Amino acid sequence: MRFVYGGQDMPSLARAEENCWLLANGLGGYASTSAAFSVTRCDQGLLVAAVRAPDLRFNLVHRLSERLTVGDREYFLSTQSFAGGRPPEEGYRHLSAFVWEHGPRWLYQVDGVQVRRQYGLEHGTNTAAVLYTVENRTAAPCTLDLAPVFQFSRKGEPLRAPIPFQYDKGKVCAAGLTLYVETNGALTAVPPRWESLAYPGDQRDGRAESGLGLICCQARLTVAPGETGQLELVFSTEPAAGPGAEIVRQSERRQRALLERSGFQDPAARELARSADAFLASRASTGGRTIVAGYPLFGDWGRDTMVALPGCVLATGRFEEAKSILRTFLAYERGGLVPNLFPEGGEEPRYNTVDAPLLLINCVWSYYRRTGDAGFVREAWPVMARIVRAYQAGTRHGIGMDADGLIRAGEGLDQVTWMDVCVDGVLPTPRHGKPVEVNAYWYSALRVLRELAPLAGETSGEYGALAVRVKRSFVEQFWLEDGGYLKDVLSGTGADRQIRCNQIWAVTMPFTMLSPEQEKRVVDTVFRHLYTPCGLRTLSPEDPEFRPLYGGSQLERDLAYHQGTVWVYPLGAYYLAYLKVHGNTREAAALVREQLEPVEAMLREGCAGQLPEIYDGGTPGPSRGCFAQAWSVGEMLRVYEKLEQIEQEAQSDAG
Repeated sequence: MRFVYGGQDMPSLARAEENCWLLANGLGGYASTSAAFSVTRCDQGLLVAAVRAPDLRFNLVHRLSERLTVGDREYFLSTQSFAGGRPPEEGYRHLSAFVWEHGPRWLYQVDGVQVRRQYGLEHGTNTAAVLYTVENRTAAPCTLDLAPVFQFSRKGEPLRAPIPFQYDKGKVCAAGLTLYVETNGALTAVPPRWESLAYPGDQRDGRAESGLGLICCQARLTVAPGETGQLELVFSTEPAAGPGAEIVRQSERRQRALLERSGFQDPAARELARSADAFLASRASTGGRTIVAGYPLFGDWGRDTMVALPGCVLATGRFEEAKSILRTFLAYERGGLVPNLFPEGGEEPRYNTVDAPLLLINCVWSYYRRTGDAGFVREAWPVMARIVRAYQAGTRHGIGMDADGLIRAGEGLDQVTWMDVCVDGVLPTPRHGKPVEVNAYWYSALRVLRELAPLAGETSGEYGALAVRVKRSFVEQFWLEDGGYLKDVLSGTGADRQIRCNQIWAVTMPFTMLSPEQEKRVVDTVFRHLYTPCGLRTLSPEDPEFRPLYGGSQLERDLAYHQGTVWVYPLGAYYLAYLKVHGNTREAAALVREQLEPVEAMLREGCAGQLPEIYDGGTPGPSRGCFAQAWSVGEMLRVYEKLEQIEQEAQSDAG
């Protein structure tokens, strides 16, 4: 898809900075600015490099200050807000168009001079290039000056005070790191100066409002009247990175190829399949692949990876990468758990998740169903069997099986479901007990092991017998006949009967427990209370604890995060559930396609071509949280995949 933002979309600085773009390099590194080429958050930049893939990342090149001189008049092409009362650079006023297609491109018109800016990020390396084409249609020479703003700070940690920098002939050293700057123009040292950048995007969310950046060199291009010139800047953690124009072309070719091999017919699905690639990254600790949960805030999370994998990787036909990702998490299994989080910088993984191990088992099943790879099933079997044994016997964080066969989880301040906020000793969504989705995952995992046991040379009887017990207990204890929905948790508190989106996964797992009539009533209840075109609310608006707005301080955001805030990723399960309970008919597919039309607007708003993490729970407006979220993209891809499958089968039947 092609997204064009013109001057009418940017009548003010605030409007010019509403939307952004993202490119990732397959290592966990990335680049992102606003459509106006400004940084509005401390973790945006032109080269956020993965020093160790994927989670040790440094914001090396934060932005560029760009000044165009035409005759005796000077103009900023760059846009940026500053702290301390310094006036903003307002280059957006000269911006004719920002275009996202196979990469970002900007077009400026200034006093008879046209400037085109293009950007490329090399895949598999920490190398970026910015390419300028300057067409001078005036009677006087024009000069373009580019001043990189360096930061060399850990991603998400704005510089609060100057740090030592060294610059020598295109080589910048700081914080134990080295960056090489290359250009086809004249690159000169300038007296070092620090600037204090304002981050309005972070300020809205209660994060740091400003941070420092250093200017210590400058590239220059002068273009004679009637001539056209090109100026490129290449930034890399390796010397001799290569011509910037070729880096940009390669970046665009790769983005185009991702579209062509997506396997989808629908333009929005093709765009999402391309967007999914941004989340696939290497993990140095295993030599394998993993999934970055979201940009710009997250690293690779176990739960997010297992939710995103079926859509982002399997639905796009990247089976070898899917196997590598599964191996990454299989290798880190400890006590029946897999990491919920690989912290930035290589600290020990955190295992505070009850759902990721069960979702991993279901992902192995999905992989096997698509590939028939029995060898990988045998490889994964010992870990899958250990997970089930650990859940039966009990493991960390209060995770274990009760006599009824159901899984309980959580103790103290441990929040181990995806509704995991704990702030200042307060649990806004306490779900200690037996969460509904966890037990849906548990039942499906048991059925998976029953089906796969013969491939591993094992007996399946114990898994099947336990699954029967779990199903009986689940229906007896979770189903609310009077309301036509499932309890959210079995805890003996008022939270049990809250209407939440977690019940939708009891309809969409590979193996499910409810009757067709019960499943249909769940889908209808979710639609009535929780559905929006942008995602599912996490709590019914009729609940007294419902919070319609997400924003403000960390505390305010955390209190709203799962108390009504709209999340995009459960919407995929809702549509799959709707299709299922309506027999996966062509008529049901047509209705879902109609309801999916707002996805194209979602792809244009926020981060071009991506789906965000969340929206406000009242009336969803601008996106919130991560502007690009893996499980949002992955779950919607699963919907498009199912729709195309239904439509193709209907065509075959008609033919």
